[in-house]
Amino acid sequence: MTIDTVTDLTSKTLYVIIKTATPLLLISLIIGLAISIFQTVTSIQEQTLTFVPKVLGIFVGIMILGHWMMNNMVDFMTELWADFTLYVR
Repeated sequence: MTIDTVTDLTSKTLYVIIKTATPLLLISLIIGLAISIFQTVTSIQEQTLTFVPKVLGIFVGIMILGHWMMNNMVDFMTELWADFTLYVR
């Protein structure tokens, strides 16, 4: 396995991780921002207030996007196993 192969594999892996995680991270970011604005407007300083809405938002996001996320990971793993002989050399 050459350095170019390792670099290419690492690049593809990081791309799949970022592409798969981005929707859920955006959901969490948007919910956290909305709760933060609400806390600022109402002067509520409770740190744990964002926990339940974020968990529910992530859960709904997984329910909606879970199939797409799993397909991304399965396609990547299928590609890895198909090229397994290149990595063993």
